Amino acid sequence: MEFYDTMARSKVTLTTRQPGRVSMYVCGPTVYDVPHLGHGRTAIVYDTIRRYLEWSGYTVNFVSNITDVDDKIIRRASEQGTTEPELASRYECAYFADLERLGVRPPDVVPHATGYIAPMIELIAELVASNHAYVVPGKGVYFAVDSYEHYGELSGRSRADLLEGAGARVDVDDEKRSPIDFALWKAAKPGEPAWESPWGEGRPGWHIECSAMALDLLGEGFDLHGGGDDLVFPHHENERAQAEGAGHPFARHWLHAGMLNVSGEKMSKSLGNFLNLSEVVDAHGPRALRLLTLQHHYRRQMEAGPDALASAAAALEGLDALDRSARAAGVEPADEADPEIVAAFRAAMDDDFNTPVALARIFEAVKRANVAIAAGDTTAAATMLATVHQLVAVLGIEAGATETDDAHDAADIDALVVLRTDARANRDFAAADRIRDELAARGVTLEDTPHGTIWHR
Repeated sequence: MEFYDTMARSKVTLTTRQPGRVSMYVCGPTVYDVPHLGHGRTAIVYDTIRRYLEWSGYTVNFVSNITDVDDKIIRRASEQGTTEPELASRYECAYFADLERLGVRPPDVVPHATGYIAPMIELIAELVASNHAYVVPGKGVYFAVDSYEHYGELSGRSRADLLEGAGARVDVDDEKRSPIDFALWKAAKPGEPAWESPWGEGRPGWHIECSAMALDLLGEGFDLHGGGDDLVFPHHENERAQAEGAGHPFARHWLHAGMLNVSGEKMSKSLGNFLNLSEVVDAHGPRALRLLTLQHHYRRQMEAGPDALASAAAALEGLDALDRSARAAGVEPADEADPEIVAAFRAAMDDDFNTPVALARIFEAVKRANVAIAAGDTTAAATMLATVHQLVAVLGIEAGATETDDAHDAADIDALVVLRTDARANRDFAAADRIRDELAARGVTLEDTPHGTIWHR
C-alpha cells in the first residue's frame, strides 16, 4: 500500500509501528460556527481511508480532536452573549450530527483540548527546560523556532521565506526573540478562560493542543497524521516542532486532503459562496456528497457546485436502479464477489487511495450486472451484484438506498403498485393511470420492466 507522504514529497509504502495496527490522528474542527462543506469533505476522506485500512486487515485506532478553546470561540461567545463551553458544545453537536448523516463513523477517541491542559503544560515545561521555548513575563511562553533545526521541512519553507512573511501569520511582539516564534501558552486576559500554570494563569496556544493530545493518546512515533492541506503550515509544522523539540518522535507519515471550490472559486464567506454542510445535505442528500467527494482524488481540489452535486446524484441513481432491476428479476447477491474486479479495486486504493479509479471499477461491475440481468444470466448478475455491494460498502456508500426510506410508506407504495398491476391485467387503464398519477404526486416513479413494475423515489 503506497500513498503520498507530505513530508517525503513522494509516494511511500505504509509502515506501521506495530504489524497489522494503524494509529491515526486527524485534526478536527474548532467549534465556533456551523459545519461547512469543507468539514464534510475532510471527514469523508479520512473515514474512507480508515474503512479501507480496516477492510485490508488493519486494526485502526482513529483519534480526531475537538478544539474547544480558541480565539475564535472566545470572540464568538462574546458576540452571542454566551459562554465558551456552551458555544463549543452547541457547534460540536451540530458537527457530529452532520457527520452521522454522511455515514462518517465516529472516531474511536474524541479528545477535547480543555481536557488535556495538564499534558500541554507538561510538554511546554519540557520545551522550556530544553531551551526550545522561553518565557516572556506577562505575555506567556513562546517556541524558539531557531532552536529546532528541522523547522520548515514538512511544509518545504525556508527560514528566509518565513521571516519575510512573519507579520501576516503570527503576533508581532518586540519581546519575542524572533518574529516567527509562536505562542505555546498565552497569559490570561480579563474575561477569558484561564488555567493555572508555572508561568501564571493563561491558556494554551492552538498548536500545542494537538501535539499533546496525539502523544498522550497514540504515543511516540504514531503512524498517520492527517488533516486538510491548509493545516500543513503553520499548524502541522508547529505540532511536529513542539513534539520533536521536546524529544518525542512524532508522526511517521503525513497525509493531507485538498480544499474545495464552489463554482470555480475557493469557498469563502467573503465571496458569498460559503456552503453550510447541513444545507447541502438537505438539498442533495448525504450519499451524493459522499460520492462527489470520492469522485475526486483526496489530494486534489474538489469542485462542489450544484452541477457537480447533481451529477453525483445521477450516478447514484445508476446504483439504485441496478438494485431495483435485480429485485424485479429475482436476483440476489452471490456469496462471492468477482475476484478480478475486487483486485482492480484494491490496486486503485493501494495506489494513494485513488477513489476515482476505484469507483470506475465499481461502475464497470454495475454495467456488467445490468447486461447480465437483461440477458437472463442470473449467475453472472448475482456475482456482479455482490461485487458492487461489497465494494461500495468499503467506501461507505449504501447501495440501493433512498434518502427518505420509510417502511410504512414503502409498504403502501408496494400495495398501490400491485393494484395498478391488477388494473392493467384487467384492462382498466383509467384506474392504472390514476394510481400512476397518485404515486407521481408523491414523488414516486414507476418503471415497467420485463420482470414486472419497479418503483423509486
